[in-house]
Amino acid sequence: MTIRVLLADDQALLRAGFKVLIDSTPGMEVVGEASTGREAVRLARELRADIVLMDIRMPDMDGLVATRMITEDEDLAGVRVLVLTTFEIDAYVFQALRAGASGFLGKGADPKELIEAIRTVAAGDALLSPMALKAMIGRFLAQPDRGPVDQPAPGLLDVLTGREREILVHVAGGLSNEEIAGRLALSPHTVKTHVNRAMTKLKAHDRAQLVVIAYETGLVKPAVQ
Repeated sequence: MTIRVLLADDQALLRAGFKVLIDSTPGMEVVGEASTGREAVRLARELRADIVLMDIRMPDMDGLVATRMITEDEDLAGVRVLVLTTFEIDAYVFQALRAGASGFLGKGADPKELIEAIRTVAAGDALLSPMALKAMIGRFLAQPDRGPVDQPAPGLLDVLTGREREILVHVAGGLSNEEIAGRLALSPHTVKTHVNRAMTKLKAHDRAQLVVIAYETGLVKPAVQ
């Protein structure tokens, strides 16, 4: 099955390079190009691509807002966003994942990394490992000058059962389903079921967002550096 990709970047030269690379890769094709965030949202709705390669800094509407609009649209539930930017700093990674992005990759990545990233996100997985996210989010939230961020709704975790909350803590700790199963004397299938239920209840797209939620709600505290 062909992975359909929408390119969203205000630099035409970069889009052209990405298009050549993706179109020359078996099982992938570029189905549209956007030069602004607003155009990216419109084309996402029209084309229903599998993956949107989203730049963060674009005119008219930035990639973070566009990402949120796409991931919060129930009609676009099958569309996943991979943020691709030159601004590889914790704040942008954090905000992109909060907005619903399923992955984050710097524009300096080599072609093989980009293609593998597209495949990873298209398969429904988060591009960054929970362990990497744990370290990044911990650093970012611990910064006194990080600036304001939207706070999660009070009582957000109240929809979770005690077991789901317990498993969420372990997910935020970077453990795999198999590792969590070993710690809690459960089967990996049971853990996966609890993780999926937590994702559904919290409207998280993947494990990456679960980690963000665990930190934002204070369920897990950033380590003191």
